[in-house]
Amino acid sequence: MKLRKALTWFQQRSLAFRSIVGLAMVVAIGVFDTLTGPEIGSSIFYLAPVVLVSWTNGRYWGVFMSMVGGLVWFGADQITGQVYTHPLIPYWNMTIRVGFFVITALLLARLKLALLREQELSRTDSLTGVNNSRHFLEIANGELERCRRYGRPLTLVYIDLDNFKAVNDSLGHITGDSLLREVARCIGSNVRKIDLVARLGGDEFAVLLPETGFEEASFLLYRLQGVLLGVMRDGKWPVTFSMGAATFVTMPSSVEEIIREADRLMYFVKNSGKNSIRHELIRKTASVSLQ
Repeated sequence: MKLRKALTWFQQRSLAFRSIVGLAMVVAIGVFDTLTGPEIGSSIFYLAPVVLVSWTNGRYWGVFMSMVGGLVWFGADQITGQVYTHPLIPYWNMTIRVGFFVITALLLARLKLALLREQELSRTDSLTGVNNSRHFLEIANGELERCRRYGRPLTLVYIDLDNFKAVNDSLGHITGDSLLREVARCIGSNVRKIDLVARLGGDEFAVLLPETGFEEASFLLYRLQGVLLGVMRDGKWPVTFSMGAATFVTMPSSVEEIIREADRLMYFVKNSGKNSIRHELIRKTASVSLQ
């Protein structure tokens, strides 16, 4: 755990800082290699900066560090006066070491890329590309704590697609999937970068609006509803949107409570004729509603 925290801290530093640390490690190992002499092998220690820089800076920096490590080893080997039976042997040894370091750097960089892709897949909805429910809850928890700490408002919008099942039944699941992707794209392109868009269920989406009060959220709601309905008309899809939104000025104890309030408001719309917005300002003792 401590090693993971240290690595995370190191990754958060600048590229220049990480590179300088890697180079300093190579130089320090070279000095150690020179002082201990040729009888004590130190070549494996050169892997440490190669591994560190490859993981944090990427493959190109890893290859560069591999070459630096090989050259420093070669210099230390020459300074200590190691005797070989043929003058080309030290060059051969350096080439072998650099090759080994480079292979290690490339494999590590590829491994990290694969892990990042896997991590990204675990966070996003495979159909629409927006956040999935699990990642949404993780981020929302952090935003809730931040808004509580700084006394900022928070709004959650819950969107349900009316008549979506009819589209699936009459036009097929391929069309239904295209519709969901278009809805996700439309929502994502009409909110801020700091806002969090997620698909929570089959035809249900959520939008978390950090530091967004009642009036600002209301403006966004009606604008988003208009854009979404326009996209449905253009695609000739008989789908409308039931939207419930809860704005909190006093943060509740959990994200689940925020979702529960927005979900309640969304179902109020569903049970009142659909294709509308129900937005409430949630306080400890009272609420202001907008229909």
